[in-house]
Amino acid sequence: MAGWRKLNAALHRDLGYLCTALVMAYCLSGLALNHIDDWNPDFIITRVPVRLDRAYSPAEINDEVVAGFGALVGESRYKVYDAPTENQVKIYYDNATLHLRLADGEGVYERVSRRPIFYHSNILHRNSVAGWKWVSDVLAILLILINVTGLLILRGKYGISGRGKWLIAAGMVPPMVAILLHELG
Repeated sequence: MAGWRKLNAALHRDLGYLCTALVMAYCLSGLALNHIDDWNPDFIITRVPVRLDRAYSPAEINDEVVAGFGALVGESRYKVYDAPTENQVKIYYDNATLHLRLADGEGVYERVSRRPIFYHSNILHRNSVAGWKWVSDVLAILLILINVTGLLILRGKYGISGRGKWLIAAGMVPPMVAILLHELG
């Protein structure tokens, strides 16, 4: 019996080490996605007000003038530009836009960049990488094994037959209450 316990503890330990990086990535992503209404977990959007040297008329807008507008915000090459209304111009760059109101010479420069660590964690969590769902499925199975082997490591008053059963029961309360409230609501 002692050999079985030693093997169980070793399996629990090694599976825990094996899953650590993925569990951390899923936890970070889960925290980020839980607060998606509070912030954008994937991207940082930077908005900077822009003031032109003067007002412009729609007739003055051409490739050279648009390139000059880009220089105001540190952009050297634009992809395309258009006029959402007669008195506006919107210039598109790689991961940025410059939206100008010609009549008052004001606008907004908006740059989008990936949020470090969270962006990549989120694409894994949402299974946005081709074939990743299989890795995610394997992780889920390994986490089940880690739980089962963990339940069997300790014996006596600290094991599953002692205080372990009470902690398991306490851990079941939050999801049961949430499901109950959802069903009643």
